[in-house]
Amino acid sequence: MKKGTEMTKNRRTFLAGAGVSLAALAAGSSTAFAAGTIAKSPNGRSLAGVFPIGWTPCKPDNKFDADAMVRQQQFLNRGKVAGMAWPQNASGWQSLSAAEWNAGAEALASVKGDTALVLGVQTEGFNVANSQAYAKKAKSLNADGIISLVPPNANDADRIAYFKALADASNLPIMVQAVGDVSVDQLVALAAAIPSIVAVKDEAGDPLERAPDLLKKTNGKLEDFSGGGGYTFFAELELGFLGTCPYTGLADVLQASFNAYRAGKKREAYDIFGRFLAFNSLPHANDYVMKARGVFPEDAIMRSNPAPAGGGGGARRRVSPITDAHKAEIRLALDSYLKPFLVA
Repeated sequence: MKKGTEMTKNRRTFLAGAGVSLAALAAGSSTAFAAGTIAKSPNGRSLAGVFPIGWTPCKPDNKFDADAMVRQQQFLNRGKVAGMAWPQNASGWQSLSAAEWNAGAEALASVKGDTALVLGVQTEGFNVANSQAYAKKAKSLNADGIISLVPPNANDADRIAYFKALADASNLPIMVQAVGDVSVDQLVALAAAIPSIVAVKDEAGDPLERAPDLLKKTNGKLEDFSGGGGYTFFAELELGFLGTCPYTGLADVLQASFNAYRAGKKREAYDIFGRFLAFNSLPHANDYVMKARGVFPEDAIMRSNPAPAGGGGGARRRVSPITDAHKAEIRLALDSYLKPFLVA
């Protein structure tokens, strides 16, 4: 049997065996096994839906731009996006000083609205004391939750100890970002050991392959999210995923697709998702959309993690530069094909 056929069969078998119809998933039925129970933050906000990884906007001299960070969160609030997580890999978290992290967290927390705020608390070297300090700061800022990458090259006991330290410091819901060699069984054990872990952003392997096993072994109590720009989100919804962590530029469009799906309007959700994919097929679309939508200044640069040994850090770099023609095409697509769906 070919791999693709086998995967499809496994997914269908899982859903059937769990007694879940896709219609029940779409409607968000509380009896749907794979859909699970949606967690709430201490502020009463739902921790499900679209939670983009926020950019770290900087001025042309690469200095952090707190005003642009505020506009980013306001943009997500206008778009009725469920939440935002910052700073993670797309935010260039490794390039941030403690002062920049605190300034960014405070800027985001200053924005009042319904969009949940989940703060990333991993630190260089995954230093437990430093990460706990960030977790305590998140609590003091009334954040809705925290997120952290799983420490690399750590054994199961050390991973559990790390996340337990974060839980003790913050008393907030936790999202785990799984990368590298973290297995499903290790995520299951982690969630069992630390009840405040409510969701996983699964990027360790193929999240579509891993979802049935992860949801079954946690009895649907661990919400399944993914990353990857949100490009496979509709297929993920069919498996019972409760969220995704894309980029911010079209988060409102993707949230509309999620809302339609949960309301049982699957064809409408599919059509909206298709527009999301079509836009992101344009060269440099994701790099420029926040500028095209008037959130970031034209001369803003986005902070990135340091390049591997031998490369430089700082601003995000592209193989080929964006041109005026690219920018015009992106603006045309927004105006011609997406305007009715741009909630923000």
